[in-house]
Amino acid sequence: MGAFVISRRFNDEYKFTFTSRKGKVIFTSLSYELRFECEEDIEKFKSSIDLARFLKFKGSGGKYFFKLMLGEVHFATSRKYSTELLLQKGIREIVTYASKSEILDFSSNESIFEDEVVEEEEMD
Repeated sequence: MGAFVISRRFNDEYKFTFTSRKGKVIFTSLSYELRFECEEDIEKFKSSIDLARFLKFKGSGGKYFFKLMLGEVHFATSRKYSTELLLQKGIREIVTYASKSEILDFSSNESIFEDEVVEEEEMD
């Protein structure tokens, strides 16, 4: 099952990605000033996935991508795909798993592995 991952951009704004079951990013959201806005939009998307539209494009470099629209609003942009078939598989992953996916928040600057690093250093 995929996951929505909240993180920060370099300018300190928030964003979220939807990742596949294998951990590959499928799409990235627009920017948000506040973290709770990400959570609200994720929940809104999960509950109204049937209203989502996928506008498909082929870039100048020959790669395929889509813009995810929720109603008339541009919601997110996909990663680049080398073939149209892979693009379609990414869309299928969203339609199949997004409504059931968990939300992971990695937006804080704290290291989640900090304690383990200290323990390893003490062992040396």
